[in-house]
Amino acid sequence: MKTWEKGMALWVALCMGAGIALSQLVPGIGRTLDAWQVRGISIPIGVCLFFMMYPALLNLQLSELRKLRSNPRPILLTLLSNWLVAPLLMFLLARLLLADQPQLMVAAILLGSSPCTAMVLVWGRLARGNQEQNVVNTSLNTLAIMVLYVPLVGLLTGLQGIPVDRVQLAISALMFIGLPLLLGIVTKRLILRTRGEAWFLEVYRPIVEKISIVALLLTLVVLFSLNGDVLLHNLGLLAVISLPLLLHYVLVLAYNLLVTRWAGLAYGEGIITVIIGSSSHFEIAIATAVAMYGVGSLAALGTTMGLFWEVPLMLSLVAIGKRLRARGFWRGPRPELDD
Repeated sequence: MKTWEKGMALWVALCMGAGIALSQLVPGIGRTLDAWQVRGISIPIGVCLFFMMYPALLNLQLSELRKLRSNPRPILLTLLSNWLVAPLLMFLLARLLLADQPQLMVAAILLGSSPCTAMVLVWGRLARGNQEQNVVNTSLNTLAIMVLYVPLVGLLTGLQGIPVDRVQLAISALMFIGLPLLLGIVTKRLILRTRGEAWFLEVYRPIVEKISIVALLLTLVVLFSLNGDVLLHNLGLLAVISLPLLLHYVLVLAYNLLVTRWAGLAYGEGIITVIIGSSSHFEIAIATAVAMYGVGSLAALGTTMGLFWEVPLMLSLVAIGKRLRARGFWRGPRPELDD
């Protein structure tokens, strides 16, 4: 396991702490960073989020989607969890627990309506799951987000009577998914033609993946430097937004475990279905919250807490999956797993 993967939860916590410290040590930093905007989109956050998204979208492989015919069941179960079970459950939890905090409710809906298309490749590899299915699923979810994300968020926020600027929501999706996706497709094809697949896989992609980690950590520092005062004066808000996020994770995880067992999936397919079906695309959720409400908003803080919990929860899921495999939870043989 790479060093950054082992210590991701620690790096996330340290960067959050660094951002809060900056907000107190350099009081004007929030106003300065917040002033760098174009049509309501923060330039520093926009640049960081772009470099977080671009490497993930390099993994899109349209050719892999043809394999759906051979074994569609795990893919269909994942899509059901990602686009029906998870968003509806998050909507209900947000309505129950965040009714008096509309921005935090929107943050929860943004997280619940955005299936992960990036970090799941890491979690799937650590769990020794079926990586071919992982690539197919993430490729399909990448395309699905372009079509379903904006109307789904608009529908769920509308049901609760929360006004959301759908134009700004669409702009966020185009800026932080559409543009990186287009550039990912173009640069990948160009590199494959000029330098070959080996150079792309062994040199280019590892470099941009490292850049994405730096961008992720810088985003946390910037977000928490902007939200430092809000956070320190409203520490209870962390617990307020964390409760529905954690409940959502537990319930969706339980659902996916039971469904994959009921469907008779083997471990390789079952664990990938559970991982993708139980995770969220915190990058686009953060980007959308920032674009709609601003970098110092409660919505931005709420979506950032999704990232804070995502890393330790997914690492715990990898460990749970290995234990369940050893006990024969899924169909098939129980060979030893490498640590």
